[in-house]
Amino acid sequence: MTIKLDGKTLSLEQVRTVALGEKVELCSEATRRVNKSRKQVEDIVAQEKVAYGINTGFGTLSEVSIDKDKVEELQRNLIHSHSIGVGEPFDRITTRAIMVLRANTLAKGHSGIRLSTLQHLLDMLNEGIHPVIPEKGSVGASGDLAPLSHLALGMIGEGPVEYKGRIVNGNTAFKKVGLKAVKLVAKEGLALINGTQVMTAVAILALLEAEDAARIADIVGAITCEAMLGSVKPFQDCIHKLRPHPGQITCAANLRKLLKNSPIVKSHKNCHKVQDAYSLRCMPQVHGASRDAFAYLRRVLEIEANAATDNPLLFPDDNVIISGGNFHGQPVAIASDLGSIAAAELGNISERRVEQLVNPHLSSGLPPFLIKEEGLNCGFMIAQVASASLVSENKSLAHPASVDSIPSSAGREDHVSMGTIAARKFSAIVHNLQEILAIEMLVACQALDLRKPLIPANATSAVLDTIRKQVTFMAKDRSLYPDQRKILKMIRNGEILKSAESVTGKIP
Repeated sequence: MTIKLDGKTLSLEQVRTVALGEKVELCSEATRRVNKSRKQVEDIVAQEKVAYGINTGFGTLSEVSIDKDKVEELQRNLIHSHSIGVGEPFDRITTRAIMVLRANTLAKGHSGIRLSTLQHLLDMLNEGIHPVIPEKGSVGASGDLAPLSHLALGMIGEGPVEYKGRIVNGNTAFKKVGLKAVKLVAKEGLALINGTQVMTAVAILALLEAEDAARIADIVGAITCEAMLGSVKPFQDCIHKLRPHPGQITCAANLRKLLKNSPIVKSHKNCHKVQDAYSLRCMPQVHGASRDAFAYLRRVLEIEANAATDNPLLFPDDNVIISGGNFHGQPVAIASDLGSIAAAELGNISERRVEQLVNPHLSSGLPPFLIKEEGLNCGFMIAQVASASLVSENKSLAHPASVDSIPSSAGREDHVSMGTIAARKFSAIVHNLQEILAIEMLVACQALDLRKPLIPANATSAVLDTIRKQVTFMAKDRSLYPDQRKILKMIRNGEILKSAESVTGKIP
């Protein structure tokens, strides 16, 4: 189903849908607003009024007026001079997310762009023509100037684009689908590059993966709890009602559903053990805090996805144009840094559970490193080491980017957000988290099998059965990386979540 853009109601899930290939179109009300704001720009040019971004220089050069006959050259020069992104290009999915977010903010009708230029951006999305946008080079101040300039460079046919898996010149791709390069006119260059769409796109895609990872953390945590002969008493609803953080309540409820009627749990109901380690007992508190952080990030990104982050902004109904600071990425920067911390902590506690499983001093009777004939076999010894490595890397990445600022543009941009760096670090941490959870899943399933003839709960049994179709029990040492990668794929494609939900119903 084609996604309709109105500048107001684009959801994070719709961003991902378009990023994965769905087509887009502009709604009629957005068309009217875009035309109305464009007329305001044309009136300013015709009347030769001085307005920032239309007929002046940019940044500290904003006091320099530009002759009417050089306004188009001004816009083209802006794109060329700002196209200084560095590093590897974003992948296709991220690039499409950037494109749809930029189109949606332009659809609000406060940027002064021509309808034909906006439509060209939509046509590129629908035809699968994706500008090559380098990942690095933005400080998130006047938005994502450098990377968005590469988007615009592709639109005007002067930059590389990806089309059907090949990198070609923009004009080459346009000819194949019957499009023509955009020739920018007054205000359009600035309208295309001034905004937070790169950091927002990266953060949205990472958040959606992080939210799924939080569900997987509950699932694998439940499996580890069973394998460790852990108690379900700390997950009782009465405890969490006394400290009603939403994420904590949700996680505890998930664990109760996942462990419902577990024969393993019932088998040690009257054991001598008084308390479990925090990595088991405090899953609702730790997982829940991360969930609440992701919920805050979601609220920020839902606003940002439908925000006008251009400068200057046009208000056609009042016939005013105002230069402000909506391009500043601080809201996304701080929220992304919080997301990084939250994702890192899910990995941190997961690694501790792996240690509980493989360490014979902690594992409640399981064989050392979950393998028989220890010594001859090393078992899952280095699985914990690999997890620790990723956790340590995440701790370094979780240092907030948003607390840094380096003035730019001769001091005019004297405080910057580093929001794109924050979003990229968040994405890297989430991908590491998925790897960490895959390691715990690999190890926990081995431990669960070692508890036979005891039987796990219906939900955890369903997950174990799903994994065992591709990853068998390890009786003797073998290379572990193929097994971990298979489980990682099942995490990322939703197969593990689906198997748990087949028993529990939806896991929020």
